[in-house]
Parts: sequence; C-alpha cells; structure tokens
Amino acid sequence: MKVLGILNITADSFSDGGKFLEPKAALLHAQAMAQAGADILDIGSASSNPESSPVTPDLEIARLASVVPVLKEKGLPLSIDSFSTPVQRWALGQGVAYLNDIHGFGDAALYPELASSAAELIVMHMVQARGAAVRREIPPSEIFDRVTAFFDARIAALEKAGILRERLILDPGMGQFVGADPENSLILLRRLPDLKARYGLPLLVSVSRKGFLRGIVNRPVAESGAATLAAELFAAANGADYIRTHAPGALRDGLKVLKTLGNSH
Repeated sequence: MKVLGILNITADSFSDGGKFLEPKAALLHAQAMAQAGADILDIGSASSNPESSPVTPDLEIARLASVVPVLKEKGLPLSIDSFSTPVQRWALGQGVAYLNDIHGFGDAALYPELASSAAELIVMHMVQARGAAVRREIPPSEIFDRVTAFFDARIAALEKAGILRERLILDPGMGQFVGADPENSLILLRRLPDLKARYGLPLLVSVSRKGFLRGIVNRPVAESGAATLAAELFAAANGADYIRTHAPGALRDGLKVLKTLGNSH
C-alpha cells in the first residue's frame, strides 16, 4: 500500500483552500506529511471542485515551481495533480514520478511525451470529459458500466500510443467526479475487487473528506476524519494499492493496526 499525501497549493480547494498557498506553509506541510507516512506527495495548484475558479496554466506552473524543486532536492517522490496539458508538460520536464489527471489523459497530443517519459500515470475516471467538476445526476445503475467503458477505451488508446500498461494506475473517481448521488461512490468502493479482477492494474482511491462521506455521518469537513479513515481502510481491504489522503498519519496508524490484527492468529 502506498499513501499519497494531498498538498493543495490553491486558494479554493474544498477542504483546505488557501491554507498552504504560501510556499513556506506548503513546504512545511509537505515535510510533515512525509514524516507522518506519506510515500508520495500529490501536489495540485488548481482546484477542481464545483465551486472553484479557473486557474491559468501559467499560474498553476508558478505555484508548482515555488515548491517542486525544493521537494525534489529532499528526495521525496512527487505527483502532479493537473488536467492542463501545459502543466503536465512542465511536470514531465521536472522529472516527477507521477502525473495525476482527473480526466485520465484525454489529450492525445501529449501521448508521445507521455510514452517517452518514465512517470507513472494515474488515470482517473470522471463523468465529464473536460474542466472542473460540475454537479451531474448520474443514475447509480449506470456508474459501474460508465467506469469500465471509460477505462476500456482509455487504456487501449494509451497502449496504442506506446505507453506501457504497467505504468498505469486506475482511479475510478469519487464524490462529485462520479455524479451528485452519493450512492455512486459507495457502489464503486464496493466494486473495487471487480475493477482489480477486470484490469489487473493498481487501483488508487481518493475519498478524503469528500461530501458523500460527510453526508453519511452529518459532519463538516473539519470533523470528517473518522468517516474518511473508515472508507480508506475499507478501500485498502478491497484492493486499493494507493490511497490519496489529507491525513497520511492517521491512515498509516489504521493500516498498522489492521495488519497487526491480521497477523495475531
């Protein structure tokens, strides 16, 4: 299990917008997450939630450039979370270990550069083809078939472009990325074993502080840690190989307890 610590260098992320916008704060938080057990730092400089404001590629890159070189010097594996082709191209030039795209790399113009790079690619499914999330009503009866149709087509396109299959990590999407109905996220969590069996590829899950969990327990973002951890541990037990979280320390503790219990008989 690999843990990605979420570092939002943004003004309007739904859970911590503005908190780590200043480079010094971002670097301190990154170091704290690494010490708490994050294997990888997933850095985003433009929010993708439905209330977010657009950010130009130049601003995304400027925000990233204020922290990425410093973190690379510290030897921390980095992931860049962006659906902007210019930003992804910049990140490849920095030699980051991972690219994370909420649209699963829909821009074929970048494929030659992806093919010639060494970065692992987090291919996320989202119910819309471009832009930040919007609230869409997707019937729960359709969501799993939407996910598999997306992955079938996208994996084939990436492989045809010469991108090695073993570089791909699949993220089915959660929360508003898979529709307004909370049941869609719950279905996908329950069916992680089906996705693992179908594709034989590593799975990434990102449920941290999301609204569908907060709705179950009727808690605000600041009090959603327990609900988040429960869902993350469920995902880990059902086939997730990577978990992207705001609280890597809590997740590491939970995983350690489960491992100890599993080895106690």
